[in-house]
Amino acid sequence: MTLAGWDCHAHVFGPYAQWPLAGSAVHAPPEATEAMYAALLQRLGLGRGVLVHPSAYGEDHGLLLAALAAHPQWRGVVVPVPGAPAAFSGLRERGVRGARFSHRPGADFPGSARLDDLERLAPALADAGLHAELWTTAAALPAIAHRLQTLPVPVVIDHMGGFDATAGIDAPGFAALRQLLAQGRVWVKLCAYRNLLGQPDAEAGAPFVQALLQANAEQLVWGSDWPHLRVAPVPDTAALLAQGQRWIGAADVDRVLVHNPNRLYG
Repeated sequence: MTLAGWDCHAHVFGPYAQWPLAGSAVHAPPEATEAMYAALLQRLGLGRGVLVHPSAYGEDHGLLLAALAAHPQWRGVVVPVPGAPAAFSGLRERGVRGARFSHRPGADFPGSARLDDLERLAPALADAGLHAELWTTAAALPAIAHRLQTLPVPVVIDHMGGFDATAGIDAPGFAALRQLLAQGRVWVKLCAYRNLLGQPDAEAGAPFVQALLQANAEQLVWGSDWPHLRVAPVPDTAALLAQGQRWIGAADVDRVLVHNPNRLYG
C-alpha cells in the first residue's frame, strides 16, 4: 500500500499534561498521542488518517483540531452537543469532514448526540459540506432505515453496523445495512474486529466484508479503530490491516483504501 492509503477511524488521547480528559469522562484510556498515531500510519504504510472525536473529551474538540492543524493530510469527525444549535461553520476549512451521532439503544455513552439530533442538524451539516457518521447496531437498523433514507447528507455507518457474527449475513439487521449500501444511501467503515470478539473462527468476518463489497464496493472505506480501547488483548493494527486487505481482495483493495476515502474525505 502506498502513502496514498487511508485509515478512516482512529482516536487520539493526550498528552494529558496538555490535553486533560473531560471531567465527565466515563473511562480514562492510556495516552495515544498524535505523534504515536503518525508513527503508526508510517508503520502501516498509510499516509492519511481520520480522527474521530472521543467521548472522553466531552465538548472540547481542541485536541482534534490541533492534530488536524499539525497534519493537513488528516481529516476529522466532530461530535455535536446534544440539543445545542448547529455550530459547523468553518469546520471544513479546518479539516473536519463529518459529525458523529449515536443510536445504540441501551448502550449509548452519556452526552452522545443521538439520531434525533442528526435529523435536526442535517440541513446545517449539508450547508457546511459535512457528512453524518452513525454509530449504531445492526439490530437497530431495520427500524431506522427509512429515517436515514430521507437525510440530505451522506451517512457513514461505522464498525460495519455492529453486526452479529453468529446471526450471519442474512440476518435482518445486516440485510438492512446491505440494502442501504446497495441503494447508495450510506457508506460503511470496514472495521470488523469488535464484532468478532470471542469468535473461535478468525475468518468469521470475511463473509460480512464480502457481502458489503457485493452490495456496493464504491462506498466502503477501512478503519483501524486505533488505539483499540477496552479490548484485551489489544490487537495488532498491522495484522488488522493485513486481514482487511485479504478479505477485501486484490481487485478492490485500492478502491477501499485509496479511491473511496479520497472521495469521502479528500
